[in-house]
Amino acid sequence: MLYGAMKVAVGGPLKVAFRPWVEGLENVPADGPAILASNHLSFSDSFFLPAVLDRKVTFIAKAEYFTTPGVKGRLTAAFFKGVGQLPVDRSGARGAGEAAIKSGIEVLERGELFGIYPEGTRSPDGRLYRGKPGGLARVALATGAPVIPVAMIDTEKIQPPGKVMPKLMRPGIRIGKPLDFSRYQGMEHDRFVLRAVTDEVMYEIMKLSGQEYVDMYATAMKRQLAEAAKAEKEAEKAAKAALVRAEKEQAEKEKSEQEKPERRRTEP
Repeated sequence: MLYGAMKVAVGGPLKVAFRPWVEGLENVPADGPAILASNHLSFSDSFFLPAVLDRKVTFIAKAEYFTTPGVKGRLTAAFFKGVGQLPVDRSGARGAGEAAIKSGIEVLERGELFGIYPEGTRSPDGRLYRGKPGGLARVALATGAPVIPVAMIDTEKIQPPGKVMPKLMRPGIRIGKPLDFSRYQGMEHDRFVLRAVTDEVMYEIMKLSGQEYVDMYATAMKRQLAEAAKAEKEAEKAAKAALVRAEKEQAEKEKSEQEKPERRRTEP
């Protein structure tokens, strides 16, 4: 009931304001469990995709959205619950992965749609990154639910980093045909199978989105970018410090040169 109210309150205005275009809606089953595996470009992906679907789709969200104290925290928690997101504690990588898998299986066992971002985090630069094999593949093989590849298009352009006001433009959503991995049933603990399943899904997402594929994890790229930004900042700081020292030394030298004639005139 809350989901329906939030979909009307949030999804309706989103569709009116941004007019997202959609291809492949017929690939989402009218009933029964299914996994929607999507690329991840923007915070808004978890709102645009449910807005265009007739069925409820449940995503995983970090627990901090549900546990922040105060009035704002309670409102945020209510909002995320209302739009069908489940809290997962990400403080421990392994524990977080297991919690996400368990939550996904529970959603699918209820015959519902489970949404997941195989990259594990938002793309730092709009490219498509390597999928993490743990969550998506294990949930798919444990439940036998079909995996439906989804491509979010241009959502990252609506509100780029540093921009407060979103840009009114039409994002796109392409939904591919369901993928059946029943041939791997019972092999959810085989890491080679998990990788094969994940790579097949990522390939389909790449075809739908047209993104450049990067064969590394988005989290690793984010670390590289953060380290590069930190190194650049430290280099700028060092350069400024060197410039200040050089200017100080030059000023002292000029002062010393000016004082020499004065000393000669005052010498007896």
